[in-house]
Amino acid sequence: MQRIKDEQIRQAVRKTYGDIAKADTGGCGSGPSSCCGSVDSPTSKDISVGLGYSEKDVSTVPEGSNMGLGCGNPQAIASLKPGETVLDLGSGGGFDCFLAARAVGEKGHVIGIDMTPEMVSKARQNALRTKVDNVEFRLGEIENLPVADNSVDVIISNCVINLSPEKPRVFSQIARVLKPGGQLLVSDIVAKDLPDWVLRDKALYSSCVAGAISEEEYADGLRRAGLENVEVSERLVYDATQLTGFIESDLPDPGANPSCCGG
Repeated sequence: MQRIKDEQIRQAVRKTYGDIAKADTGGCGSGPSSCCGSVDSPTSKDISVGLGYSEKDVSTVPEGSNMGLGCGNPQAIASLKPGETVLDLGSGGGFDCFLAARAVGEKGHVIGIDMTPEMVSKARQNALRTKVDNVEFRLGEIENLPVADNSVDVIISNCVINLSPEKPRVFSQIARVLKPGGQLLVSDIVAKDLPDWVLRDKALYSSCVAGAISEEEYADGLRRAGLENVEVSERLVYDATQLTGFIESDLPDPGANPSCCGG
């Protein structure tokens, strides 16, 4: 089987999310729904509330920052504290960053990393427009974080690491930048035994499907990178019929492709 090359994946993902940023529409594919949200939730607000964010969360962030691109709510278990430094991997329009900025307060600091210039520009504009000054957005790849060693208290990420073609590098970078005793809170897609045609499809990679690895491989990768106490706090399992509503391409065999979001 010939897999997609790493740089081809990055280019495809960057283009997909760059187009989303320019079009100001949510979802991992070209449609309006999140890759993990309900197909019956056409707006970013509805998607986020369905994933566990409160009405207050979605109503107090800058307009345009919530793009409905997540598959869960990592902040629900983060218990962020005033003064902490928080890093968001794949920050998009800044939704989770702005929520974290409110939680850590004036003495805290939030850094959003995204490899898509259009997303970084959008997030920066959102911050300037609302005068949020304890958050910054940096252009960079999560496989090579532009962040100092041992400088972050908490890392959050929402439906992003599955998009990386080099997940072991991501896990190593996470371990590098976390302070001793720091936390990683992730919501992401995991899957088992994806067929070859899915693994070769760049559109399905951008739709948070083709790059998904198993829960066991995910957890083992984090442990090999040096993280401890790795556990799954919540699982939401999708059947193949639901999955077809989250991706741009139609699945030819709806009975053969289960996937889930791990918290």
